[in-house]
Amino acid sequence: MKLRTSLAAAMSALVLAACGASDYAGDPRPALAPPAPEMAAKMSDMAEEGGAGGGSAPDAPRTVQYIAYAHTVGMRLPLKAIEPALQGHIAACNAAGPSVCVVTNSNLYSYSEGESSGYLNLRATPAWIETFLNGVDAEAEAARGEISNRQTTTEDLTVSIIDTGARVRALETLQGRLQQLLESRPGDLGEILETERELSRVNGEIDSLKSTLAALRQRVDMSQLTVNYETRRDAVTQGGNSIGRAFTEFFANLAEATAAVITAFAFGLPWLLLIGALLWIWLRLIWPRIRRKKPPVA
Repeated sequence: MKLRTSLAAAMSALVLAACGASDYAGDPRPALAPPAPEMAAKMSDMAEEGGAGGGSAPDAPRTVQYIAYAHTVGMRLPLKAIEPALQGHIAACNAAGPSVCVVTNSNLYSYSEGESSGYLNLRATPAWIETFLNGVDAEAEAARGEISNRQTTTEDLTVSIIDTGARVRALETLQGRLQQLLESRPGDLGEILETERELSRVNGEIDSLKSTLAALRQRVDMSQLTVNYETRRDAVTQGGNSIGRAFTEFFANLAEATAAVITAFAFGLPWLLLIGALLWIWLRLIWPRIRRKKPPVA
């Protein structure tokens, strides 16, 4: 009976810990990773503006924001420059090391002799991505290409990170109480097994939440970058390719046209025979009789 009372007290402590952990701004423990550099700079500017305006107290607690960035860049390059550009970006990411840049996916497609495309997905620190974005225009111009599009999207993960961190700390409090309960207050076998099952469930939930929290922190610490590569085709090259393709496919097109004529003749021949037979019957048998039955004109 005492063991069940202790379990109830431990569950109450979990609720109180969760309520107390929700006020994350007043928690002195550094449980979360620092925000991205560009976001930290924006927050610093906001803090200075707020202090200069006198709108809030200087000692008021501030909630740190955690923003995940995703960048997309489109490069339109000559055919022979697509693969070197893709391989060069992969090599630059690998040279930076896994702690700075990680390639998650890449592919190169070749549709014909004059057209190909590809893409590259990676995760990197905001500083590495900023350096890449600052130099991609000059790289495209040096390869006689251009940047077709740029896009940056953001996702605010502040609530998710704070809430997940609070749940982890609350469960860790319950975990400690359950372990202390098993060590200091032994009971009968049924109560001990019930406490161990509860402790195992809490341990599994803590591990799952820590994995989720680590993934959220990684999205903040390392932004996502997607680079799309496509073939640049000017008017002269496109016209030359069209003429060359027409000469190359001349005999194939001629064969297809002849086959189409033969097929049409095969479908139309029975109808031609039928129409010819009906016309012969009309002219040879029916029309002469009609003419003989007409009265002579006075």
